[in-house]
Amino acid sequence: MFFWVRYPSSAVLKMYFPDIKFNKNNTAQLVKWFSNFREFYYIQMEKYARQAVSEGVKNADDLHVSADSELYRVLNLHYNRNNHIEVWGPQVPSNFRFVVEQTLREFFKAIQEGRDAEQSWKKSIYKIISRTTRVTCYGGR
Repeated sequence: MFFWVRYPSSAVLKMYFPDIKFNKNNTAQLVKWFSNFREFYYIQMEKYARQAVSEGVKNADDLHVSADSELYRVLNLHYNRNNHIEVWGPQVPSNFRFVVEQTLREFFKAIQEGRDAEQSWKKSIYKIISRTTRVTCYGGR
């Protein structure tokens, strides 16, 4: 969900978390949490894409994300601090690694082509990622 919704509505949250009794406080906290989740994710994508450009990578298809990659490790460490979810276990959506890899490649291409000089250059990437997948959060539907 966090890939395409910056501030999810309470209706969306209730759909994904039916076991929670929502009130003003916990709804606001979940919205903030998802916003921070998304922001961290995209900051890491930009960071690793810029690193790949500076290291001389020429083709986006040469960028791969595996369970052993530094990017995946950073994401796992941030979102799964207590290691309560197996890195490739059933709680992680099967296409999560694919989405991470595609996001990294989109950032790489945008930076390589100089689109990052434009003011809202990331918006097109967000739209591409939202169209290519509908990955939910850990344990989501």
